[in-house]
Amino acid sequence: MSTSPKKTGPDKAATDKSAPEKTGAEKIASEKAGADKAGPAQLHDPLAARQLDVDALIDDPETAIVVCCGSGGVGKTTTAAALGLRAAERGRKVVVLTIDPARRLAQSMGLTELDNTPRVVKGVGGTGELQAMMLDMKRTFDEVVLAHADPVRARQIMDNPFYQSLSTGFAGTQEYMAMEKLGQLQAEGSWDLIIVDTPPSRSALDFLDAPNRLGSFLDGRLIRILMAPAKVGGRSAMKFLNVGMSMFTGILGKVLGANVLQDLSTFVTAMDSMFGGFRERADRTYRLLQAPGTAFLVVAAPERDALREAAYFVDRLETDRMPLAGLVLNRVHSTGAPQLTAERALAAAETLESPDQEDGTASPEISAETEVLAAGLLRLHAERMQRITRERRMRDRFVSIYPDVPVVEVPALAGDVHDLDGLREIGERLNRR
Repeated sequence: MSTSPKKTGPDKAATDKSAPEKTGAEKIASEKAGADKAGPAQLHDPLAARQLDVDALIDDPETAIVVCCGSGGVGKTTTAAALGLRAAERGRKVVVLTIDPARRLAQSMGLTELDNTPRVVKGVGGTGELQAMMLDMKRTFDEVVLAHADPVRARQIMDNPFYQSLSTGFAGTQEYMAMEKLGQLQAEGSWDLIIVDTPPSRSALDFLDAPNRLGSFLDGRLIRILMAPAKVGGRSAMKFLNVGMSMFTGILGKVLGANVLQDLSTFVTAMDSMFGGFRERADRTYRLLQAPGTAFLVVAAPERDALREAAYFVDRLETDRMPLAGLVLNRVHSTGAPQLTAERALAAAETLESPDQEDGTASPEISAETEVLAAGLLRLHAERMQRITRERRMRDRFVSIYPDVPVVEVPALAGDVHDLDGLREIGERLNRR
């Protein structure tokens, strides 16, 4: 599926070849004044012929991995859980890998807690099965070490202060371990559908970039230099190398501190036999994400920042040849009285609030308190209509730039999701036409 940005009309880049064409994210970010003004909603719905069929996606036996990605705070975790429940109740054997979910989400699945071990979710109807787990990045890192080192060396590694910092808080570790865990689940073969909720990040692209950065560090030049003394044979060679290493480590010691450098050196010596595998496994999982049977769902809210991040992700998936299934647009607002525009509602509110008794329009049967209440409701309706119009304009802007990306809108719920019924409602809304 092609998701390349499409031009919607002539602009400077079209006439000036020296000016680079804006990316989709830049076009969305440039939508300022137009998106903030509330005007009449369009009669034509641009999504009418391009709805994302979520049920067809999760029912397809060829779909083995679904990755929910996007910026933080747009409902990725809830979307992943709702997809998992719906797929299980339609006959799939599903595991949902969530990252840092809210406690109420575990409770909504009937679980007291989520940890690094898949746990069966009870109360699931149908013939399928749903299991859920939360990534524990340190435990996953420990599992990698235990799987690739003998017990003595594994204990040396896990007791090392540098390893403890790397496995709990080093930039990119969470994203790398999410890749590791996905590879483990896929290799285990116990499920026919794996749904991944990507880590909350400052940028949605961190999920794809951070594992490569961490793998590059672990296989990088600094690591190889620190490993060099242990790999050079012969007394004369060691003597020559130690002169250069002493100068180098002296400089590093001043920059990093002697204790940090010693911990790093000890860590590198213990990890010597494992370094090549980090990049190899990251690359293998990356190829898995590109393979048929994997589908990316970009999750966003109908807001400029969230859709800008979504646009970045759509562009990146296209560049990396990763299969994009479509966009899930969460928390979309609607109204039961679309014919009452914001302008008409505000005008009616102003009429009710104005001292108009002298013209004979006031009704003696209507109390002043009722008029105040009615005016307040009309103003609330006007605000909602203005919000709906802004959301539709932002959505339509995205659709015009990416006309080949299927979209499904999920109407906003009145409250939070607290149980399986709430997740079922989200699943229904994901497939509502």
